[in-house]
Amino acid sequence: ALAASFSISGSDFQVSAGSLSGTGFGNYATVDVAKNGKHIPVSVSSIKDATVTDMCQSVPVDIPVLGTYTMSLTAGGSGTPVKAKDLYIDMTDLQAKSGTFKNIDIGVATGSMTKGQVNPKDHVDPNGYAQEADSVKIIDAHQKVWATTAGTFELAGLHMSIAAGRHDCF
Repeated sequence: ALAASFSISGSDFQVSAGSLSGTGFGNYATVDVAKNGKHIPVSVSSIKDATVTDMCQSVPVDIPVLGTYTMSLTAGGSGTPVKAKDLYIDMTDLQAKSGTFKNIDIGVATGSMTKGQVNPKDHVDPNGYAQEADSVKIIDAHQKVWATTAGTFELAGLHMSIAAGRHDCF
């Protein structure tokens, strides 16, 4: 069962958000496979229509001769949120100030989800554990992520950079 529809890099990255909300929430477990063959168990959160405020993404990278640099991406500040359709976040950890789920179903079979969705490129056990909700709102999210995919990702106020040293989102 592979979660990402591509070989992941083998490095996780940080994603933080002031808020992450949307409709059509699903959550299920599967495995991502790194280019080097390493298997990483992940919890996939899917949101059909998502908005994100104050998004930050950071990943340290080792550059030969120069040392550690951090690749960063920020967006969704100044009152204009990031928008995503068919968002899938393959994560190993999520911590937040709060999470609100409307009309949640916990313990539904992955293949029986009707509110949330499974990435059509994932190979999952249709009888496996999942949870789903009509809507989700997570405040002050801090995530360790291995892969993110989306049908559409609109990044208002996008800023991408690389800088010497470690500059983590959290």
